[in-house]
Amino acid sequence: MTERQPNLLLCAARERTPSTMNPDEPMSRRELADEVNRHLRKVTGKVFGLDTHAVARLERGAVRWPCDAYRLGFRHVLGVATDAELGFQRPRPRASGARPGTVSMTTRAAVPQVEEVLMSAADESARFLSWAESTNVGQFTIQDLHSDVRKVARAYLKEPTLPLFARTKALRDRAFTLLTGHQTPQQSQELYAAAGWSLTMLAWMSVDLGEVDAAETHARVAWVCAERADYNPLRAWVLATKHTAAFWQQDYLGAAGYAAEGLQYTEIGTARLYLYSALAMDLARAGDRDGAVAALRRAEQAAEVATRAENELAGPFTCSVDRAGSLWSDTELALGQASTALANADRAVAVFEATPDGQRNRGSERMVRLQQVKAHLVLGDLGSAENALAPVLETAPEHRIHPLLNRVREVDEMVTGVGGAVAGRVRDSITAFGRETVLKELTA
Repeated sequence: MTERQPNLLLCAARERTPSTMNPDEPMSRRELADEVNRHLRKVTGKVFGLDTHAVARLERGAVRWPCDAYRLGFRHVLGVATDAELGFQRPRPRASGARPGTVSMTTRAAVPQVEEVLMSAADESARFLSWAESTNVGQFTIQDLHSDVRKVARAYLKEPTLPLFARTKALRDRAFTLLTGHQTPQQSQELYAAAGWSLTMLAWMSVDLGEVDAAETHARVAWVCAERADYNPLRAWVLATKHTAAFWQQDYLGAAGYAAEGLQYTEIGTARLYLYSALAMDLARAGDRDGAVAALRRAEQAAEVATRAENELAGPFTCSVDRAGSLWSDTELALGQASTALANADRAVAVFEATPDGQRNRGSERMVRLQQVKAHLVLGDLGSAENALAPVLETAPEHRIHPLLNRVREVDEMVTGVGGAVAGRVRDSITAFGRETVLKELTA
């Protein structure tokens, strides 16, 4: 059998083609492979895996007839019109009937065919390698996405809810779109986390806007994202959000179940403080006095060590002692401890008032002020109740979320039937507040 001859035409064509890196030098085998792959990607939209070793085999003459795509790429890059100019020759069929003891011509003809199959398989593996190493996102894209999530969280209850809802939905859609592409497992987890936080925010705002069913749907999808991200802080706040949706449907035992489940995923950060505080409130509302007292004590212990985790978000996804104070006050009121409830509310309001405006959680502040109002009413101090209610009734219509309106209705029910000028003024101011809210909703 004759020894294979090197493909001198292909070698010469490469060596007379200038290097893309150094025009004074001939193109290297590596450059030739890269340029062929780049051209084929451009004209076919597919990823090809030609490499230095494959070019070397072609130049040695080990393979004389590469596949159609590679021949096209070589002709383009090396600037020739025909395959013959590059020494590419289609294998010719051989006659059968070889003498015994010799290699048949058919077997010889099969050799280049086998080599072509093997080379094709190697190309397929190389193409998979290119795909596996590729990604549709970069670290800066992911960082930017998480940065936008933080901005939305910080803006919660500081900006009108509906425009903020639209921004959050756009973040969710962006994360979803990126997830349909290809990225590393770690990048996928980070994208699922960003999507999960966005969905949890959508769920929280849906509760604020009175659409609890929609909130539950967002929260279910957020839980799937938290599982895919394998991220406990997100799991904890998704369950905190589910608690909130159940609470405002007066499903206090269901809310307590979500709060208790969420505690399984808290170790550091303020989610533990929030969930124990919420659990105490739920159990108190459900009539479980002993359970509520025990949970409240755990919440107070959590407050002593609660520190904001490095990766904790703002807005609804963090819980300061002043925010927890609203839940503690609600718990004490449900337990019949109005004086203790008022003390908790007073402390929380004082902390809010001492907080710089840019960091002040106005939404939580309004809710705790309403706890002040209710405690004063239970204690029979209508004048103090009226004074505490006044800042709440100044809330701009775009910030009058449904939980706030529910709390104001509770106050209205407490003063119904109460005589005197102060009680009358409180009822009138609440009526005017409700009228303004309805008018805003009708004209929105």
